[in-house]
Amino acid sequence: MARVCVIGGSGFVGRHVVEELVRGEHEVVVPTRYRETAKRDLILLPGVDVVQADVHDPATLERLLAGCDAAINLVGILQGGRPGTPYGAAFRRAHVELPVKIVGACRRAGVRRLVHMSALQAAKDAPSEYLRSKADGEAAVMAAKGEIAVTAFRASVIFGPEDAFLNVFARLQRFLPVVVLACPDARFQPVYVEDVAAAFARSLDAEESFGRVYDLVGPKVYTLRELVRYAGEASGHPRPIVGLPDRLSYWQARLMELAPGGLMSRDNYYSMKLPSTSDARLPFGIVPTPLEAVAPAYLGAARREARYASLRGGARRTRGGPPGAGAR
Repeated sequence: MARVCVIGGSGFVGRHVVEELVRGEHEVVVPTRYRETAKRDLILLPGVDVVQADVHDPATLERLLAGCDAAINLVGILQGGRPGTPYGAAFRRAHVELPVKIVGACRRAGVRRLVHMSALQAAKDAPSEYLRSKADGEAAVMAAKGEIAVTAFRASVIFGPEDAFLNVFARLQRFLPVVVLACPDARFQPVYVEDVAAAFARSLDAEESFGRVYDLVGPKVYTLRELVRYAGEASGHPRPIVGLPDRLSYWQARLMELAPGGLMSRDNYYSMKLPSTSDARLPFGIVPTPLEAVAPAYLGAARREARYASLRGGARRTRGGPPGAGAR
């Protein structure tokens, strides 16, 4: 049993990593900026200490890591900064400066094991700020491998319950009559969040992973058009898809930067210039989970809930009067 600090542990991937560590009987520290907004099921997990903390403060990081055997960094953002620069301030802070601070805090606190989330196709000459900043953060972590046992994982897009990928496509098709899709031929190899969590947890004691970088991908490559179509069909709201050519894809991304919620940006458009795919197999004997084996269960939940709501509404209308005006 080890004590592990999971930075970014309150996010989508982080919660699954924490659960996997708990199953392995590890003690886990999860720093979060606002403890009251952390998922209740995370706080209630046995052996998990959710701590309100600013992980960007070096002294705070050192205190969090004191007494820990290992650290896991899962922090990442998909949008930030200003196109045309090496990478914007938000990308630099999350993907470069924070990993550097974590490495420094590990040194000072005596933590000799660090596992880091990078990104598939991360490279210094990549077309997007996201991928370039991820490459610099990965390089900062791997540079410490002479004194810290470091491992980095480069994941393709990650799917699972509560993901911000397939669920977004399903939700859009519930309300839109047609999907006008930028970059329809962009290629992805989605990997299941539980497989990602297993890779992180199993790597902790796997000496063969020290100093190595692994790609994390699923068993099948899809185009973005195929994934959007699948999300619509599985959620019960299939819509016609109009794929945009490259130039119009760029302008759609530029316009969507201005929309609330930031569904897409020019930097996302540049990232999709590279296929998020790999020939690598998952490490540590993990068998990749097909998207089709998992996604229908959570994408179909919205369809079932909508159907039940409709049935409840119909039952009230049959009784007559407003809701609650029936039996007294």
